[in-house]
Amino acid sequence: MAPPLPVLYSFRRCPYAIRARLALAAAGLGPGMDLELREVHLGRKPPELLEASAAATVPALVLPPDASPDPHGGGLVLPDSLAVMAWALERHDPGDLRRRDDAGERARIAALIEQNDGAFKHHLDRFKYAHRHPGDDREQHRGAELAILRGWSAALEASGWLVGGQPSLADVALLPFVRQFRLADPEGFDRQEDLAPLQRWLHRFLEGPELAAVMAGPWAPRRPWRSEQWIYHLALANEWREAKARGVYERSTRGQSLQEVGFIHASGAAQVEATYGRFYANAPEVLLLTIDPRRLSAPLLWEPAPESGEGFPHIHGPLPLEAVLAVEPFPPPQASAPC
Repeated sequence: MAPPLPVLYSFRRCPYAIRARLALAAAGLGPGMDLELREVHLGRKPPELLEASAAATVPALVLPPDASPDPHGGGLVLPDSLAVMAWALERHDPGDLRRRDDAGERARIAALIEQNDGAFKHHLDRFKYAHRHPGDDREQHRGAELAILRGWSAALEASGWLVGGQPSLADVALLPFVRQFRLADPEGFDRQEDLAPLQRWLHRFLEGPELAAVMAGPWAPRRPWRSEQWIYHLALANEWREAKARGVYERSTRGQSLQEVGFIHASGAAQVEATYGRFYANAPEVLLLTIDPRRLSAPLLWEPAPESGEGFPHIHGPLPLEAVLAVEPFPPPQASAPC
């Protein structure tokens, strides 16, 4: 059996997760080969993430037990992007992003990252997400951000990079946040003539292969990873709408009720696609319900299917709506373009 891989919990659009993925990719580490990537939904964090990390934020990298200095064999958790980036680049840093032999440039990198993660992120949150900060002046925060960006743009004039004549960890660490600022007001950002070096720097990343790679699968799948501690049920959309109106769901499977079968059919994390292919492939408007077993009022039993003997989760009673964490179209619609 192959040894367990480090597990990276990530969220596609999170700037902290983006920069961690950029550093991992720069170190030559890839999902499926060197680590297992688990894309999560921040509104319903999987139990595995909550158990692994007290902060329960992304990115978080969980190293296997044999990689941990813990004498009791527990896995080591790297709970933030800077720790993940350092871990990756300590293993392999072919572009010398950390500037290992230049203390002066390392200090400049650290200062830029501190400014980004402190003052710039503070103002970015209050500009981009002004509705979350009703007492703050959005334009005042935009002005404070622009002042910081002008300083960064001036640093770029000499070589096109923030520190020295080649990419550094500062470029990787700041890129996702500058990208977020522009996404909040693309035309306003592009009209800032005094930010020309920064605009060229950002455009190079936006059009380049590195960012594109970590914003697409397998680095950034659009479907969240399915936790094995949750169960899943495929439902017809009209029957789910009826259940919401009644306050309880009592369909067993396609064409059969709970009363007829005696339980509600569900699937484990790895069984959803096969269940869909067998029973729902030609059905209109199918939904996937993500269910937290801890919120069930009826017994949940894993029981063998008559034909194959494979164990499936069965809910021996009605499904309360409060046990359903998410309701999504299945198969998920294909996104037209990366965001």
